[in-house]
Amino acid sequence: MADQIPLYPVRGAAAVASRKRAAYYSAAGPGAERPGRFQLEDESAHLDEMPLMMSEEGFENDESDYHTLPRARISQRKRGLEWFVCGGWKFLCTSCCDWLINICQRKRELKARTVWLGYPEKCEEKHPRNSIKNQKYNVFTFIPGVLYEQFKFFLNLYFLIVSCSQFVPALKIGYLYTYWAPLGFVLAVTIVREAVDEFRRFQRDKEVNSQLYSKLTVRGKVQVKSSDIQVGDLIIVEKNQRIPSDMVFLRTSEKAGSCFIRTDQLDGETDWKLKVAVSCTQRLPALGEDSDPPVHESLSIENTLWASTIVASGTVIGVVIYTGKETRSVMNTSNPKNKVGLLDLELNQLTKALFLALVALSLVMVTLQGFVGPWYRNLFRFLLLFSYIIPISLRVNLDMGKAAYGWMIMRDENIPGTVVRTSTIPEELGRLVYLLTDKTGTLTQNEMIFKRLHLGTVSYGTDTMDEIQSHVMNSYSQMYSQASGNNASSTPPRKAQSSAPKVRKSVSSRVHEAVKAIALCHNVTPVYEARAGVTGETEYAEVDQDFSDENRTYQASSPDEVALVQWTESVGLTLVNRDLTSMQLRTPGGQILTYCVLQMFPFTSESKRMGVIVRDESTAEITFYMKGADVAMSTIVQYNDWLEEECGNMAREGLRTLVVAKRALTEEQYQDFESRYSQAKLSVHDRTLKVAAVVESLEREMELLCLTGVEDQLQADVRPTLEMLRNAGIKIWMLTGDKLETATCIAKSSHLVSRTQDIHTFRPVTSRGEAHLELNAFRRKHDCALVISGDSLEVCLRYYEHELAELACQCPAVVCCRCSPTQKARIVKLLQQRTGKRTCAIGDGGNDVSMIQAADCGIGIEGKEGKQASLAADFSITQFKHIGRLLMVHGRSSYKRSAALGQFVMHRGLIISTMQAVFSSVFYFASVPLYQGFLMVGYATIYTMFPVFSLVLDQDVKPEMAMLYPELYKDLTKGRSLSFKTFLVWVLISIYQGIGRVSFGAFLDVAFITTVTFLWKVSAITVVSCLPLYVLKYLKRKLSPPSYSKLTS
Repeated sequence: MADQIPLYPVRGAAAVASRKRAAYYSAAGPGAERPGRFQLEDESAHLDEMPLMMSEEGFENDESDYHTLPRARISQRKRGLEWFVCGGWKFLCTSCCDWLINICQRKRELKARTVWLGYPEKCEEKHPRNSIKNQKYNVFTFIPGVLYEQFKFFLNLYFLIVSCSQFVPALKIGYLYTYWAPLGFVLAVTIVREAVDEFRRFQRDKEVNSQLYSKLTVRGKVQVKSSDIQVGDLIIVEKNQRIPSDMVFLRTSEKAGSCFIRTDQLDGETDWKLKVAVSCTQRLPALGEDSDPPVHESLSIENTLWASTIVASGTVIGVVIYTGKETRSVMNTSNPKNKVGLLDLELNQLTKALFLALVALSLVMVTLQGFVGPWYRNLFRFLLLFSYIIPISLRVNLDMGKAAYGWMIMRDENIPGTVVRTSTIPEELGRLVYLLTDKTGTLTQNEMIFKRLHLGTVSYGTDTMDEIQSHVMNSYSQMYSQASGNNASSTPPRKAQSSAPKVRKSVSSRVHEAVKAIALCHNVTPVYEARAGVTGETEYAEVDQDFSDENRTYQASSPDEVALVQWTESVGLTLVNRDLTSMQLRTPGGQILTYCVLQMFPFTSESKRMGVIVRDESTAEITFYMKGADVAMSTIVQYNDWLEEECGNMAREGLRTLVVAKRALTEEQYQDFESRYSQAKLSVHDRTLKVAAVVESLEREMELLCLTGVEDQLQADVRPTLEMLRNAGIKIWMLTGDKLETATCIAKSSHLVSRTQDIHTFRPVTSRGEAHLELNAFRRKHDCALVISGDSLEVCLRYYEHELAELACQCPAVVCCRCSPTQKARIVKLLQQRTGKRTCAIGDGGNDVSMIQAADCGIGIEGKEGKQASLAADFSITQFKHIGRLLMVHGRSSYKRSAALGQFVMHRGLIISTMQAVFSSVFYFASVPLYQGFLMVGYATIYTMFPVFSLVLDQDVKPEMAMLYPELYKDLTKGRSLSFKTFLVWVLISIYQGIGRVSFGAFLDVAFITTVTFLWKVSAITVVSCLPLYVLKYLKRKLSPPSYSKLTS
């Protein structure tokens, strides 16, 4: 076991492709070389000068109304000073920072490595620690990181400079605490909040990294933490235990030499995957015995166990080959980013505008002063006096408001179990334009139910399954009665029916043949859970124990197949045992039928079908069974006039269809096929094509047995929720790792694509030329949903990113199938860059984490696929239907309230600054403060706190009305509640009220407050300040009512 075995990096095709894509897109700077961009296809070089049509008229009239290709567009970009001013400086700074980061964090080139089994200390290379880290900071970077995140906002940076200026005696205009106390309070609140979040992340990581595993050493078994596992360690993983790192599967306790793993945290699929142990190590007699097995054996993807998957059967032993950052799950996950809400960015822009107004006002004061004396010092003092134009309490008030919104969301009884994990972006819920959703476990429950069996002349539904059961029972009872009669007369039963004349089969025999084909043509394995034994451990019972129904569960790579086998069990034909070479079925009468599995042809996305050749042990009959999608099977089966029509009918009902067929083979036919098949598998060149050609020689004139329809159960209220979101103006994209046919079927059944809409399925493309032609074909379509695979999407994004984004954004719905986690995140970023709109991603599995973290607002669902997506998301819900209320009610309220709150706080500061300006003007433009000390601090906090809290509880539309009329949500996405127009109105109000208060007498003393004159003056000031504004507001609502006014009346 300690032999030196070179293990080359076993990486899936998706991982290799993603690494190539990462290398391609990490090229920094406009002039960086990108490997193979235009050298991949020589024949497509002429496409540089060929236009991509972007309108229907261009095809008909050969006009030039199209967008040219990327190379042609580059020449039209802005140059020189114009480019630098319009954002070039930002691009250059970003490029320099990216270059420095790449230099500091240069990834080591992945190459072949030598792994010493059981002796990790002999490894010459250094490998990363096997620890999971989701923290944003460490001990040294926490304070600098938090301060950077705060002071990168203009608002906080401005107040830091203002506060520091008070240490200069010539510029000091008040007490230090009047500036440093509010700033310190803001920073303290932020640091405490970030520290709490960071500590929670640390605790979650520590829990995972502290899980104990058994390691095989020379001294025997040793307990080791997950974070201490190294490359070369021999690790024992028990049933239901998480696999800690990428490993090669050496041995299992299962006699079949294989085990099942659950990959829900890796690819989002809840189906179990079959993994096979390396045969030379599986054949070892027992652990601890000396043996020298042959080690010259090639490894395949079936011999690997990926990190973050769960062992579902038996106990496995594996050798660690990749740890930590090099594992497949980590490489497919992007780093989390600090999310900033659109409202915060808008308020940041407004504070910049206020700063310009502040500078202008100070310059006016100095100018009116006549630039007397040290005018630059007076200018700076005026800047400090009018600094309340930009209120430092804005951040505090907004953060308190956001905390209140989060508390309201979690306390909402209509969406129980909702958790707000990022309290800084609740307003984003009210600004969303694109919703990107996962399919498995998000829109669907991933629970398949058999709904329909069609034999051509007769169709069986859920209410007539008892008829199928009676047909199956009758068929087997007749068969055994004939067999017993033949045995009594000493006549062998072999091929008793083959010599009979060809007559029309009865319905009973056709049903029996269809059910038997469904029970045999699959890759399902029955698994038996035995009761706890003497050792107290629960293990899988072997075949020779018993086939009790209550202990049996079915496992397969596809839930469709499990549903079909469960259905055959319900009608009387039960799969009781399966291994690599045989299957056993139990009839309604209790007899066991044994079939030898001669060949197995697994399902592939290219063939869209799977087949099996079995030999009946009792009759020695050889039968080739096949099932698959109707598009693949229609040319294989014998002529019929009903298959295409019935497939369309079932698809319109949202059912996933499979066509089942068979072909009887003689011994000579099978021997001829086997020899040609074995020869094709040994071919060195074009092996895949030769094997497919041999298999296709059997796929001719097959007998059509039946058409099955299986329904994937949708989540509760998915259809009305999607309808509500569409009415709210939100465009929905479905990103899934599932097959194209399955994704299309769910898009129809969930009403993501309406019944009246056409669906354009993007043909698979591999080159630039094919992508060019297919995009032109798609451009001709109008108002149709797009269905595209991940591979085709990758090719299109490489050459025609701008055109694809423009076309896809015009579609009412988009379905992307066979998407990797990194592709999902890249689609989110593409939408953000190309449209500038706010995006939301929702998912429930570990494969959705990258997408959720990349989106402006990430929502995770706690479901069957674990809590990884829920923990990484900004908001966590328990059901998909809760997203409707989360957006329509809480998103609306949060945005409306924060917009009003932000503008009110600015209005509050503008009033004081206006009064200060009038005061300085009256007293010969002296830079003397109007109010001092605690009075200003109290005004910004305690004295005006009640209007702030009232805005946090404000409500313009009742929740029931917002849910009933989702069209109201469209106004929110336009951002009309917080704009320069609304801000200008608040500025005019502030100037009016500030001048009015000073004019009526703002200079008060304690004796004056106790007089009657004070009361009538205060009343007069209030009436003059407020009454005209209320009158104007009333007239505006009458002349230009808001969109919801008719609903609330």
